[in-house]
Formats: sequence, C-alpha cells, structure tokens
Amino acid sequence: MARKVIGGLIQMSNPINDPSASVQTIRDAMFEKHLPLIEEAGKRGTQILCLQEVFNGPYFCPSQDPKWCDLAEPIPNSPTVERLSAYAKKYQMAMVIPIYEREMAGVYYNTAAVVDADGTYLGKYRKNHIPQTNGFWEKFFFKPGNLGYPTFQTRYAKIGVYICYDRHFPEGARLLGLNGAEIVFNPSATVAGLSQYLWKLEQPAHAVANGYYIAASNRVGTEAPWNIGKFYGTSYFCDPRGQMLAVGSEDKDELVTAEMNLDMIEEVRRTWQFYRDRRPDTYENMVKQLP
Repeated sequence: MARKVIGGLIQMSNPINDPSASVQTIRDAMFEKHLPLIEEAGKRGTQILCLQEVFNGPYFCPSQDPKWCDLAEPIPNSPTVERLSAYAKKYQMAMVIPIYEREMAGVYYNTAAVVDADGTYLGKYRKNHIPQTNGFWEKFFFKPGNLGYPTFQTRYAKIGVYICYDRHFPEGARLLGLNGAEIVFNPSATVAGLSQYLWKLEQPAHAVANGYYIAASNRVGTEAPWNIGKFYGTSYFCDPRGQMLAVGSEDKDELVTAEMNLDMIEEVRRTWQFYRDRRPDTYENMVKQLP
C-alpha cells in the first residue's frame, strides 16, 4: 500500500496593524485568527500541518525595538506550543509550530517546535542562517541556531524544518536529506522583490537535488508601521521531481493542502542517484572559513 500523507500549510495576515497595540494583544489576536484554519485542517484530515514563521506575531524584524522580545517563550514549556498540542491530539495531526524562543535572559532564537499527532513534543529546530540587512534586522533579535539539522519521526513521515532565509543555503538542505527527511517544511516571512522570483526556484531545486518533498509557507498582507512590502503568500507543496502539487494565493488567508506519496522518494532516488554519487572527500573547502 502506498504511503500517502496529507500535508497542510496556513498563510495568514496580521489582524492588528496598530503600532500602539501591546505585544500581548497582537499575539492573542494572531493566535485566535489561526484557530479556524487549524480546525479546518483537522476536519479535512490533514496529517501534518505547518504554520508560518513566528506565526503568532507580526514580522517585527524591520524594527530594532526590544519590546518584541516579550513575544518569546521557552520551548518546550511554551504556552503556545502546549495549547496547539491539544489541537494536534484532538485531530491526530502532527504540527510544525514556528515561534520566537527564549532560551534565557538576552538569548533568543527563531525556532519551530515539532509536535506529533498524539500531542507529544518531539523537538525543535533553530534557524541557522540569520540575515542582517535593511528591513530584516534579525541578528538584533535572534542568535544563530545551535542544534544542527535535526529530523523528527512523526506518526506519518520523517520531517525536517528549514526556516525562511535558510532556504538560500543548499548545504543545510542536503544535511536534512542525509538525516532522513522525507518532507522539509520551510515556514517563512518574505516580501515581494528580489526573493519572489527565487521562491519557486530554489526550493524545488532542493527537492530535486535531495529527493524529498518541500512544503513552504509564507505570510500575506502588509504590516504597519514598517511597511517593508507585501508578504506574497504563495505557500506551496513540491514533489521530489520539482513539480508543484498545490499553490496558495498571493493575498488570502488560507489553508493549502496536498497529498504526498512518500513512495515517490524511493522511485526518484533510484533514477537520480545523487546520494550514491556525491563526493564528500572533495568538499573539504566547504567547511572552511574562506574569504
């Protein structure tokens, strides 16, 4: 019998674009706005659901205001993760939950917690590649990840996570494949401009080069007071041949779902023997700090 998995991605706009609103008010509003689509995902039989980058807040990195550190929570002892774990258990639906993580006072990470279909916490991924450019002052808020490229055996598939800017780096994408990922989720917050052309280029290339599925989510709308551009949604699923299975709109809050046949991974890798033919003995300079 074919191993088929129904995946889901939620793309969402921020309902409160009032700079005077408290962090708690915005966090609560974003969480509540997600709940109907989380419920819809469960009722439609979604087996693995992924939310967008720092899903329960705005993308606050155009600012350098430390008040946004109030959004951070410890993981696994996160109230947000605990609440969503109940939905995971209710619907027998594994979840990728990207939130702002507080490790200790002054140490924060851009993180995704992974919860299995029975509500069990499986672990977390911390974003490894942190941009620092106009509109994306992430190094002000996030320390680079220190957990490597873990994979998580859920009830339905072995999954990996790569967060937003990570997708520009093929090295981690390969390590996720070497670590056994069958589906790699990429929760993002990215705006129109230079990245939009690359959105449907880089990750399908990762899917082909590594022989796994990609599930990429992106938020929608514009966010005041920063107005760095339009978050263009277009959340999608891509198979190991690089073909799109489902694509979301550029501007709507929505749930995007697709059925993934995991048996295709074996089929594709028997055709394209990239893991057999790779030459790690020739890649020494890849791990050197070259100028």
